[in-house]
Amino acid sequence: MFKLKENQTTVKTEIIAGITTFLTMVYIVVVNPVILSDAGVPFEQVFAATIIAAVVGTLWMAFFANYPIAIAPGMGLNAYFAYSVVGNGNIDYTTAFAAVFVAGIIFIILSLTSFRQKLIEAIPDNLKFGISAGIGLFIAFIGLRMTGLITSHPTNLVALGDLTSASAIMAMIGLIVTLILMVLNITGALFYGMIITGLIAFFSGQLSFDSGILAAPTLPEGLIIYNPISAIGEVIAHGLYAVVFSFLLVTIFDTTGTMVGVAQQAGLMKGKSLPRAREALLSDSVASTVGSMFGTSPTTAFIESSSGVAAGGRTGLTSLTVGVLFIAAAFFGPLVNAVSGISAITAPALIIVGSLMLGNIAHIKWGELDEAFPAFLIILTMPLTSSIATGIALGFITHPILKIFKGKWREVHPLVYIFAVLFLFQLMFLPH
Repeated sequence: MFKLKENQTTVKTEIIAGITTFLTMVYIVVVNPVILSDAGVPFEQVFAATIIAAVVGTLWMAFFANYPIAIAPGMGLNAYFAYSVVGNGNIDYTTAFAAVFVAGIIFIILSLTSFRQKLIEAIPDNLKFGISAGIGLFIAFIGLRMTGLITSHPTNLVALGDLTSASAIMAMIGLIVTLILMVLNITGALFYGMIITGLIAFFSGQLSFDSGILAAPTLPEGLIIYNPISAIGEVIAHGLYAVVFSFLLVTIFDTTGTMVGVAQQAGLMKGKSLPRAREALLSDSVASTVGSMFGTSPTTAFIESSSGVAAGGRTGLTSLTVGVLFIAAAFFGPLVNAVSGISAITAPALIIVGSLMLGNIAHIKWGELDEAFPAFLIILTMPLTSSIATGIALGFITHPILKIFKGKWREVHPLVYIFAVLFLFQLMFLPH
Protein backbone atom coordinates (compact mmCIF):
# COMPACT_ATOMS: atom_id res chain seq x y z
CA MET A 1 0.00 0.00 0.00
CA PHE A 2 2.73 2.48 0.95
CA LYS A 3 5.23 1.35 -1.75
CA LEU A 4 8.13 1.16 0.70
CA LYS A 5 10.56 -0.52 -1.71
CA GLU A 6 9.75 1.92 -4.48
CA ASN A 7 10.53 4.80 -2.12
CA GLN A 8 13.67 3.08 -0.80
CA THR A 9 12.56 2.93 2.82
CA THR A 10 11.63 0.36 5.48
CA VAL A 11 8.89 -0.15 8.07
CA LYS A 12 11.32 0.59 10.90
CA THR A 13 12.53 3.82 9.30
CA GLU A 14 8.97 5.01 8.62
CA ILE A 15 7.83 4.33 12.19
CA ILE A 16 10.85 6.13 13.66
CA ALA A 17 10.16 9.06 11.30
CA GLY A 18 6.52 9.13 12.42
CA ILE A 19 7.50 9.22 16.09
CA THR A 20 9.93 12.04 15.31
CA THR A 21 7.28 14.11 13.55
CA PHE A 22 4.79 13.50 16.34
CA LEU A 23 7.19 14.66 19.04
CA THR A 24 7.92 17.89 17.17
CA MET A 25 4.24 18.81 16.72
CA VAL A 26 2.46 17.30 19.73
CA TYR A 27 2.64 20.69 21.45
CA ILE A 28 -0.44 21.61 19.40
CA VAL A 29 -2.70 19.41 21.59
CA VAL A 30 -1.78 21.69 24.51
CA VAL A 31 -1.45 25.07 22.82
CA ASN A 32 -4.54 24.88 20.61
CA PRO A 33 -7.02 24.27 23.47
CA VAL A 34 -5.34 27.04 25.48
CA ILE A 35 -5.86 29.57 22.68
CA LEU A 36 -9.40 28.53 21.69
CA SER A 37 -10.56 28.36 25.30
CA ASP A 38 -9.92 32.12 25.38
CA ALA A 39 -12.77 32.34 22.88
CA GLY A 40 -15.06 30.51 25.31
CA VAL A 41 -14.85 27.05 23.74
CA PRO A 42 -14.76 24.35 26.47
CA PHE A 43 -11.24 23.03 26.91
CA GLU A 44 -12.28 19.36 26.67
CA GLN A 45 -14.15 20.09 23.45
CA VAL A 46 -11.14 21.72 21.77
CA PHE A 47 -8.76 19.03 23.00
CA ALA A 48 -10.87 16.24 21.50
CA ALA A 49 -11.62 18.25 18.33
CA THR A 50 -7.92 19.01 17.83
CA ILE A 51 -7.08 15.31 17.89
CA ILE A 52 -10.05 14.35 15.69
CA ALA A 53 -9.01 16.90 13.05
CA ALA A 54 -5.35 15.81 13.25
CA VAL A 55 -6.24 12.13 12.95
CA VAL A 56 -8.67 12.64 10.04
CA GLY A 57 -6.27 14.82 8.05
CA THR A 58 -3.13 12.82 8.76
CA LEU A 59 -4.72 9.43 8.04
CA TRP A 60 -6.20 10.82 4.81
CA MET A 61 -2.70 11.95 3.88
CA ALA A 62 -1.37 8.48 4.73
CA PHE A 63 -3.87 6.37 2.82
CA PHE A 64 -4.82 8.54 -0.15
CA ALA A 65 -1.77 10.73 -0.84
CA ASN A 66 0.93 8.44 0.63
CA TYR A 67 3.05 11.35 1.84
CA PRO A 68 4.98 11.70 5.15
CA ILE A 69 3.12 14.91 5.98
CA ALA A 70 1.05 15.45 9.12
CA ILE A 71 -2.07 17.62 9.40
CA ALA A 72 -3.34 19.43 12.51
CA PRO A 73 -4.98 22.74 13.52
CA GLY A 74 -2.62 25.52 12.49
CA MET A 75 -0.88 28.09 14.62
CA GLY A 76 -1.90 31.62 13.73
CA LEU A 77 -5.29 30.56 12.44
CA ASN A 78 -6.28 29.53 15.97
CA ALA A 79 -5.14 32.92 17.29
CA TYR A 80 -7.08 34.67 14.52
CA PHE A 81 -10.17 32.67 15.45
CA ALA A 82 -9.92 33.40 19.18
CA TYR A 83 -8.67 36.98 19.32
CA SER A 84 -9.91 38.57 16.09
CA VAL A 85 -13.04 36.76 14.97
CA VAL A 86 -14.54 35.99 18.39
CA GLY A 87 -12.47 38.38 20.51
CA ASN A 88 -13.98 41.49 18.97
CA GLY A 89 -17.21 40.64 20.78
CA ASN A 90 -19.52 40.70 17.76
CA ILE A 91 -20.07 36.94 17.43
CA ASP A 92 -19.77 33.81 19.56
CA TYR A 93 -17.57 30.81 18.84
CA THR A 94 -20.44 28.78 17.36
CA THR A 95 -20.92 31.37 14.63
CA ALA A 96 -17.15 31.53 14.08
CA PHE A 97 -17.05 27.74 13.60
CA ALA A 98 -19.74 28.17 10.95
CA ALA A 99 -17.30 30.42 9.06
CA VAL A 100 -14.56 27.79 9.40
CA PHE A 101 -16.97 25.12 8.17
CA VAL A 102 -17.94 27.17 5.11
CA ALA A 103 -14.27 27.90 4.37
CA GLY A 104 -13.58 24.16 4.61
CA ILE A 105 -16.34 23.33 2.14
CA ILE A 106 -15.03 25.93 -0.30
CA PHE A 107 -11.50 24.57 0.18
CA ILE A 108 -12.73 21.05 -0.68
CA ILE A 109 -14.34 22.37 -3.87
CA LEU A 110 -11.21 24.33 -4.81
CA SER A 111 -9.03 21.28 -4.14
CA LEU A 112 -11.11 19.34 -6.69
CA THR A 113 -10.64 22.00 -9.37
CA SER A 114 -7.82 23.89 -11.05
CA PHE A 115 -8.98 27.19 -9.54
CA ARG A 116 -6.89 26.52 -6.43
CA GLN A 117 -3.71 26.56 -8.49
CA LYS A 118 -4.79 29.74 -10.29
CA LEU A 119 -5.51 31.42 -6.97
CA ILE A 120 -2.09 30.50 -5.60
CA GLU A 121 -0.37 31.80 -8.72
CA ALA A 122 -2.39 35.04 -8.64
CA ILE A 123 -1.22 36.19 -5.21
CA PRO A 124 2.16 37.99 -5.34
CA ASP A 125 4.95 36.18 -3.51
CA ASN A 126 5.73 39.20 -1.36
CA LEU A 127 2.18 39.24 0.00
CA LYS A 128 2.45 35.53 0.80
CA PHE A 129 5.71 36.12 2.68
CA GLY A 130 4.20 39.11 4.47
CA ILE A 131 1.14 37.13 5.57
CA SER A 132 3.27 34.34 7.02
CA ALA A 133 5.64 36.76 8.78
CA GLY A 134 2.77 38.87 10.10
CA ILE A 135 1.05 35.85 11.61
CA GLY A 136 4.35 34.88 13.22
CA LEU A 137 4.71 38.30 14.83
CA PHE A 138 1.08 38.18 15.97
CA ILE A 139 1.30 34.80 17.74
CA ALA A 140 4.66 35.68 19.31
CA PHE A 141 3.05 38.83 20.71
CA ILE A 142 0.22 36.71 22.11
CA GLY A 143 2.76 34.44 23.82
CA LEU A 144 4.49 37.42 25.43
CA ARG A 145 1.17 38.88 26.56
CA MET A 146 -0.16 35.60 27.99
CA THR A 147 2.68 35.36 30.50
CA GLY A 148 2.84 39.01 31.51
CA LEU A 149 6.20 39.61 29.80
CA ILE A 150 4.34 42.35 27.97
CA THR A 151 1.45 44.24 29.52
CA SER A 152 -0.91 47.05 28.56
CA HIS A 153 0.11 50.66 29.11
CA PRO A 154 -2.22 53.71 29.22
CA THR A 155 0.08 55.87 27.08
CA ASN A 156 2.26 53.58 25.00
CA LEU A 157 -0.40 50.85 24.65
CA VAL A 158 2.12 48.13 25.58
CA ALA A 159 5.09 48.00 27.94
CA LEU A 160 7.45 45.55 29.60
CA GLY A 161 5.68 43.57 32.31
CA ASP A 162 6.77 42.62 35.81
CA LEU A 163 9.72 40.31 35.20
CA THR A 164 9.75 39.29 38.89
CA SER A 165 6.29 37.69 38.70
CA ALA A 166 6.11 33.90 38.90
CA SER A 167 4.55 33.65 35.43
CA ALA A 168 7.19 35.85 33.77
CA ILE A 169 10.09 34.03 35.45
CA MET A 170 8.70 30.63 34.47
CA ALA A 171 8.12 31.78 30.89
CA MET A 172 11.68 33.08 30.55
CA ILE A 173 13.07 29.82 31.95
CA GLY A 174 10.91 27.81 29.54
CA LEU A 175 11.92 30.00 26.61
CA ILE A 176 15.64 29.73 27.36
CA VAL A 177 15.47 25.96 27.94
CA THR A 178 13.54 25.38 24.71
CA LEU A 179 15.86 27.60 22.68
CA ILE A 180 18.90 25.73 24.02
CA LEU A 181 17.32 22.42 23.00
CA MET A 182 16.58 23.82 19.55
CA VAL A 183 20.08 25.17 18.91
CA LEU A 184 21.40 21.75 19.96
CA ASN A 185 19.11 20.26 17.26
CA ILE A 186 17.24 18.10 19.77
CA THR A 187 14.30 16.42 18.04
CA GLY A 188 11.05 17.47 19.70
CA ALA A 189 12.65 20.50 21.37
CA LEU A 190 9.33 22.37 21.71
CA PHE A 191 7.70 19.35 23.34
CA TYR A 192 10.62 18.63 25.66
CA GLY A 193 10.83 22.30 26.57
CA MET A 194 7.22 22.17 27.71
CA ILE A 195 7.92 19.01 29.74
CA ILE A 196 10.94 20.55 31.50
CA THR A 197 9.05 23.77 32.23
CA GLY A 198 6.12 21.72 33.48
CA LEU A 199 8.37 19.75 35.82
CA ILE A 200 9.76 22.99 37.24
CA ALA A 201 6.21 24.27 37.73
CA PHE A 202 5.22 20.99 39.42
CA PHE A 203 8.10 20.92 41.89
CA SER A 204 7.67 24.62 42.65
CA GLY A 205 4.01 24.02 43.54
CA GLN A 206 2.52 25.94 40.61
CA LEU A 207 1.25 22.83 38.79
CA SER A 208 -0.90 20.04 40.23
CA PHE A 209 -2.80 17.09 38.79
CA ASP A 210 -5.93 17.02 40.94
CA SER A 211 -7.98 15.34 38.20
CA GLY A 212 -5.39 12.68 37.43
CA ILE A 213 -3.56 12.10 34.18
CA LEU A 214 -5.60 9.64 32.11
CA ALA A 215 -9.25 9.78 31.04
CA ALA A 216 -11.42 8.92 28.06
CA PRO A 217 -11.80 11.87 25.66
CA THR A 218 -15.11 13.74 25.79
CA LEU A 219 -17.04 16.16 23.61
CA PRO A 220 -19.22 18.09 26.08
CA GLU A 221 -21.03 19.96 23.29
CA GLY A 222 -21.13 17.12 20.76
CA LEU A 223 -21.29 18.35 17.17
CA ILE A 224 -21.17 22.14 17.09
CA ILE A 225 -21.75 22.50 13.34
CA TYR A 226 -23.60 19.90 11.29
CA ASN A 227 -25.95 21.72 8.91
CA PRO A 228 -24.27 23.37 5.88
CA ILE A 229 -27.36 25.48 5.13
CA SER A 230 -27.50 26.98 8.62
CA ALA A 231 -23.71 27.53 8.58
CA ILE A 232 -23.95 29.49 5.33
CA GLY A 233 -26.87 31.41 6.81
CA GLU A 234 -24.75 32.39 9.83
CA VAL A 235 -21.96 33.66 7.56
CA ILE A 236 -24.41 35.75 5.52
CA ALA A 237 -26.29 37.05 8.56
CA HIS A 238 -23.12 38.29 10.26
CA GLY A 239 -21.30 39.40 7.10
CA LEU A 240 -18.36 37.07 7.72
CA TYR A 241 -17.19 37.04 4.12
CA ALA A 242 -13.75 38.48 4.92
CA VAL A 243 -13.36 35.98 7.76
CA VAL A 244 -14.13 33.05 5.46
CA PHE A 245 -11.79 34.46 2.82
CA SER A 246 -9.00 34.95 5.36
CA PHE A 247 -9.33 31.40 6.65
CA LEU A 248 -9.34 30.12 3.09
CA LEU A 249 -6.48 32.26 1.85
CA VAL A 250 -4.06 31.56 4.70
CA THR A 251 -4.87 27.84 4.75
CA ILE A 252 -4.34 27.43 1.01
CA PHE A 253 -0.97 29.18 0.98
CA ASP A 254 0.26 27.69 4.23
CA THR A 255 -0.73 24.14 3.33
CA THR A 256 0.48 24.26 -0.25
CA GLY A 257 3.79 25.87 0.65
CA THR A 258 4.43 23.37 3.43
CA MET A 259 3.51 20.38 1.29
CA VAL A 260 5.75 21.47 -1.56
CA GLY A 261 8.60 22.24 0.83
CA VAL A 262 8.42 18.91 2.63
CA ALA A 263 7.95 16.97 -0.60
CA GLN A 264 10.96 18.75 -2.08
CA GLN A 265 13.03 17.81 0.96
CA ALA A 266 11.92 14.19 0.64
CA GLY A 267 12.73 14.09 -3.07
CA LEU A 268 9.08 13.40 -3.97
CA MET A 269 8.59 16.31 -6.40
CA LYS A 270 8.38 15.62 -10.14
CA GLY A 271 9.93 18.74 -11.59
CA LYS A 272 7.77 21.62 -10.33
CA SER A 273 4.69 19.50 -9.84
CA LEU A 274 3.55 17.58 -6.79
CA PRO A 275 2.15 14.14 -7.67
CA ARG A 276 -1.18 13.36 -6.02
CA ALA A 277 -1.52 17.04 -5.11
CA ARG A 278 -5.31 16.81 -5.20
CA GLU A 279 -5.37 13.98 -2.65
CA ALA A 280 -2.86 15.81 -0.47
CA LEU A 281 -4.82 19.07 -0.47
CA LEU A 282 -8.05 17.22 0.23
CA SER A 283 -6.51 15.89 3.43
CA ASP A 284 -6.29 19.42 4.78
CA SER A 285 -9.63 20.65 3.48
CA VAL A 286 -11.50 17.60 4.79
CA ALA A 287 -9.75 17.88 8.17
CA SER A 288 -10.65 21.59 8.45
CA THR A 289 -14.28 20.85 7.69
CA VAL A 290 -14.51 17.93 10.12
CA GLY A 291 -12.55 19.83 12.78
CA SER A 292 -14.95 22.79 12.64
CA MET A 293 -17.88 20.45 13.20
CA PHE A 294 -16.40 19.28 16.50
CA GLY A 295 -14.85 22.58 17.62
CA THR A 296 -11.44 23.56 16.34
CA SER A 297 -9.94 26.16 14.01
CA PRO A 298 -8.67 25.36 10.48
CA THR A 299 -6.00 22.74 9.96
CA THR A 300 -2.83 22.93 7.92
CA ALA A 301 0.12 20.80 6.89
CA PHE A 302 2.74 21.04 9.64
CA ILE A 303 6.24 22.14 8.68
CA GLU A 304 7.41 19.96 11.58
CA SER A 305 6.82 17.07 9.17
CA SER A 306 10.25 17.95 7.79
CA SER A 307 11.79 16.50 10.96
CA GLY A 308 10.28 13.12 10.12
CA VAL A 309 11.53 13.40 6.55
CA ALA A 310 15.00 14.16 7.91
CA ALA A 311 14.69 10.94 9.93
CA GLY A 312 14.03 8.99 6.73
CA GLY A 313 10.24 9.21 6.30
CA ARG A 314 9.18 8.91 2.66
CA THR A 315 5.67 7.41 2.61
CA GLY A 316 2.26 7.52 4.20
CA LEU A 317 3.38 4.98 6.81
CA THR A 318 5.09 7.88 8.56
CA SER A 319 1.77 9.76 8.61
CA LEU A 320 -0.07 6.64 9.77
CA THR A 321 2.31 6.42 12.74
CA VAL A 322 1.62 10.06 13.59
CA GLY A 323 -2.12 9.47 13.41
CA VAL A 324 -1.95 6.46 15.73
CA LEU A 325 0.09 8.44 18.25
CA PHE A 326 -2.47 11.26 18.18
CA ILE A 327 -5.18 8.71 18.97
CA ALA A 328 -3.14 7.55 21.98
CA ALA A 329 -2.68 11.19 23.07
CA ALA A 330 -6.47 11.56 23.25
CA PHE A 331 -6.48 9.69 26.57
CA PHE A 332 -4.21 12.22 28.31
CA GLY A 333 -6.80 15.00 28.49
CA PRO A 334 -6.55 15.66 32.28
CA LEU A 335 -2.76 15.99 32.00
CA VAL A 336 -3.05 18.45 29.12
CA ASN A 337 -5.80 20.38 30.93
CA ALA A 338 -3.61 20.82 34.01
CA VAL A 339 -0.63 21.95 31.95
CA SER A 340 -2.75 24.40 29.97
CA GLY A 341 -3.57 26.30 33.15
CA ILE A 342 0.05 27.49 33.38
CA SER A 343 0.54 29.90 30.48
CA ALA A 344 4.30 29.93 31.01
CA ILE A 345 4.46 26.30 29.86
CA THR A 346 2.80 26.92 26.50
CA ALA A 347 3.80 30.52 25.73
CA PRO A 348 7.44 29.73 24.78
CA ALA A 349 6.14 27.51 21.96
CA LEU A 350 4.07 30.42 20.63
CA ILE A 351 7.01 32.82 20.77
CA ILE A 352 9.44 30.42 19.09
CA VAL A 353 7.03 29.30 16.36
CA GLY A 354 6.32 32.98 15.73
CA SER A 355 10.03 33.68 15.32
CA LEU A 356 10.35 30.83 12.81
CA MET A 357 7.43 32.15 10.76
CA LEU A 358 8.97 35.62 10.77
CA GLY A 359 11.88 34.21 8.76
CA ASN A 360 9.85 34.77 5.58
CA ILE A 361 10.78 38.45 5.82
CA ALA A 362 14.11 37.52 4.24
CA HIS A 363 12.37 36.64 0.96
CA ILE A 364 10.60 39.99 0.55
CA LYS A 365 12.00 42.30 -2.16
CA TRP A 366 12.84 45.18 0.15
CA GLY A 367 14.61 47.08 -2.64
CA GLU A 368 11.33 47.56 -4.52
CA LEU A 369 8.93 49.79 -2.57
CA ASP A 370 5.87 48.75 -4.57
CA GLU A 371 6.60 45.15 -3.54
CA ALA A 372 7.92 45.76 -0.05
CA PHE A 373 5.46 48.24 1.43
CA PRO A 374 2.28 46.11 1.06
CA ALA A 375 4.12 43.25 2.75
CA PHE A 376 5.37 45.60 5.47
CA LEU A 377 1.83 46.88 6.02
CA ILE A 378 0.59 43.32 6.49
CA ILE A 379 3.36 42.51 8.98
CA LEU A 380 2.81 45.76 10.92
CA THR A 381 -0.96 45.76 11.14
CA MET A 382 -1.61 42.14 12.07
CA PRO A 383 -0.24 42.42 15.63
CA LEU A 384 -1.23 46.10 16.08
CA THR A 385 -4.88 45.52 15.12
CA SER A 386 -5.00 41.97 16.52
CA SER A 387 -6.50 40.96 13.20
CA ILE A 388 -4.97 38.76 10.53
CA ALA A 389 -7.83 39.58 8.17
CA THR A 390 -7.20 43.33 8.46
CA GLY A 391 -3.52 42.86 7.69
CA ILE A 392 -4.30 40.78 4.62
CA ALA A 393 -6.92 43.29 3.47
CA LEU A 394 -4.58 46.29 3.70
CA GLY A 395 -1.86 44.42 1.82
CA PHE A 396 -4.23 43.44 -0.98
CA ILE A 397 -5.54 46.99 -1.30
CA THR A 398 -2.13 48.68 -1.29
CA HIS A 399 -0.37 46.34 -3.73
CA PRO A 400 -2.44 47.05 -6.87
CA ILE A 401 -2.62 50.79 -6.11
CA LEU A 402 1.17 51.07 -6.04
CA LYS A 403 1.52 48.91 -9.14
CA ILE A 404 -0.92 51.12 -11.07
CA PHE A 405 1.03 54.32 -10.32
CA LYS A 406 4.30 52.51 -10.95
CA GLY A 407 3.04 51.72 -14.44
CA LYS A 408 3.08 47.99 -13.76
CA TRP A 409 -0.67 47.43 -13.57
CA ARG A 410 -0.44 44.65 -16.14
CA GLU A 411 1.70 42.62 -13.70
CA VAL A 412 -1.21 42.41 -11.27
CA HIS A 413 -3.46 39.40 -11.73
CA PRO A 414 -7.16 40.28 -12.28
CA LEU A 415 -8.07 38.26 -9.18
CA VAL A 416 -5.96 40.59 -7.04
CA TYR A 417 -7.93 43.61 -8.31
CA ILE A 418 -11.15 41.79 -7.43
CA PHE A 419 -9.84 40.96 -3.94
CA ALA A 420 -8.73 44.57 -3.44
CA VAL A 421 -12.20 45.93 -4.21
CA LEU A 422 -13.87 43.35 -1.97
CA PHE A 423 -11.50 44.05 0.91
CA LEU A 424 -11.91 47.82 0.53
CA PHE A 425 -15.68 47.44 0.65
CA GLN A 426 -15.42 45.17 3.69
CA LEU A 427 -13.18 47.56 5.63
CA MET A 428 -15.37 50.57 4.86
CA PHE A 429 -18.88 49.16 5.22
CA LEU A 430 -18.84 45.77 6.97
CA PRO A 431 -17.90 44.69 10.51
CA HIS A 432 -14.22 43.74 10.93
